[in-house]
Amino acid sequence: MSASTPGQDQGRDKSADRRAQEAAAWVEDMLLIRDHKDREAFARLFAHFAPRVKGFLMKSGTEGQLAEDCAQDVMVTVWRKAHLYDPARATVATWVFTIARNRRIDVARRDRRPEPEDLGWGPEPDATQEDSVALQQETEQLGAALKALPAKQRDLIERAYFGDLSHKEIAEATGLPLGTIKSRIRLALDKLRHAMG
Repeated sequence: MSASTPGQDQGRDKSADRRAQEAAAWVEDMLLIRDHKDREAFARLFAHFAPRVKGFLMKSGTEGQLAEDCAQDVMVTVWRKAHLYDPARATVATWVFTIARNRRIDVARRDRRPEPEDLGWGPEPDATQEDSVALQQETEQLGAALKALPAKQRDLIERAYFGDLSHKEIAEATGLPLGTIKSRIRLALDKLRHAMG
């Protein structure tokens, strides 16, 4: 394994600073949405997260148009359930991707192709207390599972899923061999799946 050069370390530091600033901006936007139903803040979050959620869903095997529709649903849920967001419990990215994961599970269950009359039409009912608690618990569980990962694996998962970088782009940013990146991400995903049950 090659030692990192000062230039690589400085690049990593700048990248970590940029990610921390982005995360802080997302929290600020999320609180504006939660507390003031701020449409501009929502537009910023939508522009950032909708394509990443779509990519996450497609990587999970969801077909393109369905992934697009689900991503839109996820972002509508972010708007409607913003009052449930607590920055002390999860990052915005963890919260959004928990909603996306639940949406993917719902779609997989629904894929038994119900008849049109079985589909829900009109506005979605407000979340029950039970649903709200379950979402909060899953968000906390995913956040804890991410924190429990070794730092090297967690960094790559965050870059791949929350930063929407390809394995090749991660290799260029970190200087790590492509095989190492793929192996660490595979190990991290296995640990997350195990932790999430």
